[in-house]
Amino acid sequence: MCICMMHQGKAIGIRQAAGLLLKNNLKRVWISMAQENQKYIKSELLPCLGAVDRHIRTTVGTIISEVVNIEGVSGWLELLPALVSCLDSNDLNHMDGAMDALSKICEDIPQVLDSEVPGLAERPINIFLPRLYQFFQSPHASLRKLALGCVNQYVIIMPAALYNSMDKYLQGLFVLANDPVAEVRKLVCAAFVHLTEVLPSSIEPHLRNVMEYMLQVNKDPDEEVALEACEFWSAYCDAQLPTENLKEFLPRLIPVLLSNMAYADDDESLLDAEEDESQPDRDQDLKPRFHTSRLHGSEDFDDDDDDSFNVWNLRKCSAAAIDVLSNVFGDEILPALMPLIQAKLSASGDEAWKEREAAVLTLGAIAEGCFNGLYPLLSEANDKFPLIRSISCWTLSRFGKYLIQEIGNPKGYEQFEKVLMGLLRRLLDSNKRVQEAACSAFATVEEDAAEELVPHLQVCGIASRQVGPGEQGKVQGCISGVKSFGKVVAPFVFSPLTALFLSNNAPFYFPGFSLLCISLSSMFGFLQSLMIKDVPPSQLNKEINSTSREEV
Repeated sequence: MCICMMHQGKAIGIRQAAGLLLKNNLKRVWISMAQENQKYIKSELLPCLGAVDRHIRTTVGTIISEVVNIEGVSGWLELLPALVSCLDSNDLNHMDGAMDALSKICEDIPQVLDSEVPGLAERPINIFLPRLYQFFQSPHASLRKLALGCVNQYVIIMPAALYNSMDKYLQGLFVLANDPVAEVRKLVCAAFVHLTEVLPSSIEPHLRNVMEYMLQVNKDPDEEVALEACEFWSAYCDAQLPTENLKEFLPRLIPVLLSNMAYADDDESLLDAEEDESQPDRDQDLKPRFHTSRLHGSEDFDDDDDDSFNVWNLRKCSAAAIDVLSNVFGDEILPALMPLIQAKLSASGDEAWKEREAAVLTLGAIAEGCFNGLYPLLSEANDKFPLIRSISCWTLSRFGKYLIQEIGNPKGYEQFEKVLMGLLRRLLDSNKRVQEAACSAFATVEEDAAEELVPHLQVCGIASRQVGPGEQGKVQGCISGVKSFGKVVAPFVFSPLTALFLSNNAPFYFPGFSLLCISLSSMFGFLQSLMIKDVPPSQLNKEINSTSREEV
């Protein structure tokens, strides 16, 4: 495979495929390979750093990174001088090949360059870092991008060489801040975000300029650049930097974030939202999905059913930033925020639906931090566009745990009833996406409400509708009595029964006999329930199926 990759008479695709196969096999056989074969592969790789075709240079860089990952730098002493020689040359191919290999080493195993190497007077990073700073000003965009990417990899581990040369690093970032290449600007934003998270003191002297730059780049026409810039605001709040500086930017920052929260024209979520509602359910639509409690194992739950909806993008990042800001400033952001939300909600016409949807999303994003200021405004958003109805379910669920806290007073109970009824309406929606959102929101509210939801269970309504209005108290009292009686009697019956059949005194061997009895009891109750003839709840159906004109 090595000979095939180096053979210049072969097609580029074949040579590249041979190189990738070589790299994949090195993981398995390198340690057991004869030393002469190892030396041969190493000797053939270094000259290819300056290959004419970039695909070959990239493949060689991948193989070099894999060998360094296995042996370390000390196992290939010829590598570092070869990389330095290529970087110091004036040949673009050699510089690009060496920089590509170096970037892969920095990405996969950055610590290997920040360690002592026998035979070297200093650590490799002290040799390469000054050269990387020089490439920040290269006229070639590919070299600027690779150089900045290499240095960014070390911000997280912050070696002494980078810490001691922080001023040069920051100067290089300011030089590249307005680079014409979007990928370079994206890396500049990523660098400022990493510095804010790891070493916020490094940017404090330049904080106002950095914030001004990030605000401007947050409006970059390239969405990936804007997304990287948007990450800065959450990082700023998490780093506990002075809130006074950030507060001055809120009147200009909030409109930018709200603008970025609208759906992009090419968002994948738009494809499935406007599906033909008359079409029958497909097999994948009927696949069961299980709600996982946020309190029990939700961190480890891996749900790959909705990959298209779980892509992190500028819209979601902007909503997360608004969420963090609302938690930091609370109701203080509402004077700057609410006029924008109300203007978007009042926008009429089909062409403005994305603005209305973004406004509902914003209300859900600030629910945790601004609940007191938003509490009087809660109601269901009813709109012809399914994505607005869908996001309204999520927004209502965000207020669930706070509504539960207010359920003790009459207004709080009434507000909780409105939220619950709004979710029930959406459960009957004709759009599958809205139904799914309503189910997820209802599961969240159910978890927050716990026993507060019991009075609303319609199981009790089946019995209550069998009698007249004057006998409702007796029915509810009977139901409560049966529940209480079951809770009291069950432990006295089934606990001794379980202990008996787990002991040596059991009349016959059946350790799960108590579970069988519980199952039979449940089956008996189920058969009894089948004998109850339900009275159609006309008033409830009328209320659920009615079309509300209220909007948030």
